[in-house]
Amino acid sequence: MSDYTPTRDDALALFQKYNESESLTKHALAVEAVMRYFADKYGEDEEKWGVIGLIHDLDYEKFPDQHCEKTEEILRENNWPEDYIRAVLSHGWQQCTDIKPEHKMEKVLFATDELTGLITSTALVRPSRSVMDMKAKSVKKKFKDKSFAAKIDRDIIKQGAELLDMELSELMTETIMGMRTAAEELDLAGQN
Repeated sequence: MSDYTPTRDDALALFQKYNESESLTKHALAVEAVMRYFADKYGEDEEKWGVIGLIHDLDYEKFPDQHCEKTEEILRENNWPEDYIRAVLSHGWQQCTDIKPEHKMEKVLFATDELTGLITSTALVRPSRSVMDMKAKSVKKKFKDKSFAAKIDRDIIKQGAELLDMELSELMTETIMGMRTAAEELDLAGQN
Protein backbone atom coordinates (compact mmCIF):
# COMPACT_ATOMS: atom_id res chain seq x y z
CA MET A 1 0.00 0.00 0.00
CA SER A 2 1.36 3.37 -1.02
CA ASP A 3 1.44 6.38 1.31
CA TYR A 4 2.09 8.58 -1.71
CA THR A 5 -0.65 11.02 -2.70
CA PRO A 6 -0.07 12.36 -6.21
CA THR A 7 -0.49 16.11 -6.68
CA ARG A 8 -1.70 17.91 -9.78
CA ASP A 9 1.92 18.87 -10.53
CA ASP A 10 2.95 15.19 -10.28
CA ALA A 11 0.14 14.16 -12.60
CA LEU A 12 0.86 16.91 -15.13
CA ALA A 13 4.60 16.14 -15.20
CA LEU A 14 3.92 12.43 -15.70
CA PHE A 15 1.30 13.13 -18.37
CA GLN A 16 3.70 15.44 -20.25
CA LYS A 17 6.44 12.81 -20.08
CA TYR A 18 4.28 10.51 -22.24
CA ASN A 19 2.25 13.00 -24.29
CA GLU A 20 3.11 15.84 -26.65
CA SER A 21 -0.18 16.15 -28.56
CA GLU A 22 -1.91 19.48 -27.96
CA SER A 23 -5.35 17.98 -28.52
CA LEU A 24 -4.73 15.13 -26.06
CA THR A 25 -3.40 17.61 -23.49
CA LYS A 26 -6.49 19.79 -23.89
CA HIS A 27 -8.67 16.69 -23.54
CA ALA A 28 -6.88 15.79 -20.29
CA LEU A 29 -7.36 19.35 -19.00
CA ALA A 30 -11.05 19.28 -19.98
CA VAL A 31 -11.65 16.01 -18.14
CA GLU A 32 -9.71 17.34 -15.14
CA ALA A 33 -11.90 20.46 -15.02
CA VAL A 34 -15.09 18.42 -15.29
CA MET A 35 -13.93 16.00 -12.59
CA ARG A 36 -13.14 18.92 -10.25
CA TYR A 37 -16.53 20.47 -10.99
CA PHE A 38 -18.39 17.22 -10.19
CA ALA A 39 -16.26 16.63 -7.06
CA ASP A 40 -17.30 20.05 -5.81
CA LYS A 41 -20.95 19.34 -6.69
CA TYR A 42 -20.87 16.05 -4.76
CA GLY A 43 -18.78 17.33 -1.83
CA GLU A 44 -15.84 15.08 -2.73
CA ASP A 45 -12.05 15.59 -2.92
CA GLU A 46 -11.52 17.98 -5.85
CA GLU A 47 -7.77 17.48 -5.95
CA LYS A 48 -8.03 13.69 -6.14
CA TRP A 49 -10.81 13.73 -8.73
CA GLY A 50 -8.93 16.32 -10.81
CA VAL A 51 -5.66 14.39 -10.72
CA ILE A 52 -7.46 11.24 -11.89
CA GLY A 53 -9.16 13.17 -14.68
CA LEU A 54 -5.85 14.67 -15.77
CA ILE A 55 -3.96 11.36 -15.87
CA HIS A 56 -6.69 9.07 -17.29
CA ASP A 57 -5.30 8.91 -20.86
CA LEU A 58 -1.64 8.80 -19.82
CA ASP A 59 -0.68 6.03 -22.26
CA TYR A 60 -2.95 6.92 -25.18
CA GLU A 61 -0.47 8.80 -27.37
CA LYS A 62 2.45 6.38 -27.13
CA PHE A 63 0.58 3.10 -26.58
CA PRO A 64 -2.90 3.38 -28.15
CA ASP A 65 -3.10 -0.39 -28.66
CA GLN A 66 -2.32 -0.98 -24.98
CA HIS A 67 -4.56 1.77 -23.61
CA CYS A 68 -5.11 1.46 -19.85
CA GLU A 69 -2.73 -1.51 -19.68
CA LYS A 70 0.35 0.71 -19.99
CA THR A 71 -1.17 3.37 -17.74
CA GLU A 72 -1.58 0.77 -15.00
CA GLU A 73 2.06 -0.29 -15.43
CA ILE A 74 3.36 3.32 -15.39
CA LEU A 75 1.27 4.34 -12.37
CA ARG A 76 2.40 1.25 -10.42
CA GLU A 77 6.05 2.01 -11.27
CA ASN A 78 5.46 5.49 -9.86
CA ASN A 79 3.84 4.15 -6.64
CA TRP A 80 0.39 5.60 -7.28
CA PRO A 81 -2.31 4.50 -4.81
CA GLU A 82 -4.51 1.56 -5.81
CA ASP A 83 -7.76 3.54 -5.73
CA TYR A 84 -6.33 6.07 -8.21
CA ILE A 85 -5.20 3.26 -10.51
CA ARG A 86 -8.56 1.51 -10.28
CA ALA A 87 -10.43 4.74 -11.06
CA VAL A 88 -8.29 5.41 -14.13
CA LEU A 89 -8.71 1.83 -15.38
CA SER A 90 -12.48 1.95 -14.90
CA HIS A 91 -12.84 4.60 -17.62
CA GLY A 92 -11.91 1.89 -20.13
CA TRP A 93 -14.65 -0.49 -18.96
CA GLN A 94 -15.89 -2.78 -21.75
CA GLN A 95 -13.41 -1.34 -24.24
CA CYS A 96 -10.00 -2.20 -22.82
CA THR A 97 -10.63 -3.23 -19.20
CA ASP A 98 -13.21 -5.27 -17.31
CA ILE A 99 -13.16 -2.91 -14.32
CA LYS A 100 -16.69 -1.58 -13.92
CA PRO A 101 -17.03 1.94 -12.54
CA GLU A 102 -18.36 1.55 -8.97
CA HIS A 103 -17.49 4.70 -7.01
CA LYS A 104 -19.22 7.97 -8.00
CA MET A 105 -15.82 9.33 -9.11
CA GLU A 106 -15.32 6.39 -11.47
CA LYS A 107 -18.81 6.77 -12.90
CA VAL A 108 -18.26 10.48 -13.56
CA LEU A 109 -14.95 9.76 -15.33
CA PHE A 110 -16.56 7.05 -17.44
CA ALA A 111 -19.58 9.23 -18.30
CA THR A 112 -17.72 12.44 -19.15
CA ASP A 113 -14.56 11.23 -20.92
CA GLU A 114 -16.15 10.83 -24.37
CA LEU A 115 -18.64 13.62 -23.68
CA THR A 116 -15.92 16.26 -23.22
CA GLY A 117 -14.71 15.37 -26.73
CA LEU A 118 -18.20 15.81 -28.16
CA ILE A 119 -18.64 19.13 -26.36
CA THR A 120 -15.25 20.36 -27.61
CA SER A 121 -16.09 19.35 -31.20
CA THR A 122 -19.49 21.05 -30.91
CA ALA A 123 -17.92 24.25 -29.55
CA LEU A 124 -15.40 24.40 -32.38
CA VAL A 125 -18.12 24.49 -35.07
CA ARG A 126 -20.15 27.20 -33.32
CA PRO A 127 -19.77 30.83 -34.43
CA SER A 128 -18.58 31.75 -30.93
CA ARG A 129 -16.14 28.77 -30.72
CA SER A 130 -17.03 28.73 -27.04
CA VAL A 131 -18.55 26.65 -24.26
CA MET A 132 -19.50 29.84 -22.44
CA ASP A 133 -22.74 30.29 -24.39
CA MET A 134 -23.37 26.62 -25.13
CA LYS A 135 -26.46 24.74 -24.02
CA ALA A 136 -27.08 21.00 -23.84
CA LYS A 137 -29.52 21.33 -26.75
CA SER A 138 -26.61 22.08 -29.15
CA VAL A 139 -24.65 19.08 -27.93
CA LYS A 140 -27.69 16.82 -28.08
CA LYS A 141 -28.25 17.81 -31.72
CA LYS A 142 -24.66 16.83 -32.56
CA PHE A 143 -24.99 13.70 -30.40
CA LYS A 144 -27.80 12.50 -32.72
CA ASP A 145 -25.72 13.19 -35.84
CA LYS A 146 -23.61 10.01 -36.00
CA SER A 147 -21.39 11.45 -38.75
CA PHE A 148 -20.37 14.39 -36.54
CA ALA A 149 -17.28 13.53 -34.45
CA ALA A 150 -17.89 9.95 -35.57
CA LYS A 151 -15.14 8.44 -33.38
CA ILE A 152 -16.95 9.49 -30.20
CA ASP A 153 -18.84 6.53 -28.77
CA ARG A 154 -22.35 7.72 -28.01
CA ASP A 155 -23.24 4.42 -26.31
CA ILE A 156 -20.56 5.02 -23.66
CA ILE A 157 -22.01 8.48 -22.97
CA LYS A 158 -25.52 7.01 -22.65
CA GLN A 159 -24.27 4.20 -20.44
CA GLY A 160 -22.41 6.72 -18.27
CA ALA A 161 -25.55 8.80 -17.81
CA GLU A 162 -27.39 5.64 -16.73
CA LEU A 163 -24.61 4.74 -14.26
CA LEU A 164 -24.97 8.20 -12.72
CA ASP A 165 -28.76 7.98 -12.84
CA MET A 166 -28.86 11.24 -14.81
CA GLU A 167 -30.79 12.34 -17.86
CA LEU A 168 -28.52 12.80 -20.87
CA SER A 169 -29.37 16.53 -21.05
CA GLU A 170 -28.47 17.00 -17.39
CA LEU A 171 -25.14 15.20 -17.85
CA MET A 172 -24.41 17.39 -20.87
CA THR A 173 -25.32 20.58 -19.00
CA GLU A 174 -23.18 19.69 -15.99
CA THR A 175 -20.24 18.68 -18.19
CA ILE A 176 -20.48 21.98 -20.10
CA MET A 177 -20.50 23.83 -16.76
CA GLY A 178 -17.37 21.93 -15.71
CA MET A 179 -15.61 22.77 -18.98
CA ARG A 180 -16.48 26.44 -18.55
CA THR A 181 -14.24 26.53 -15.47
CA ALA A 182 -11.24 25.90 -17.76
CA ALA A 183 -12.53 27.52 -20.97
CA GLU A 184 -9.53 29.85 -21.36
CA GLU A 185 -7.04 27.01 -20.94
CA LEU A 186 -8.99 24.87 -23.41
CA ASP A 187 -9.22 27.71 -25.99
CA LEU A 188 -13.01 27.44 -25.73
CA ALA A 189 -13.77 30.83 -24.17
CA GLY A 190 -14.75 32.28 -27.54
CA GLN A 191 -13.52 35.03 -29.80
CA ASN A 192 -12.78 38.27 -27.99
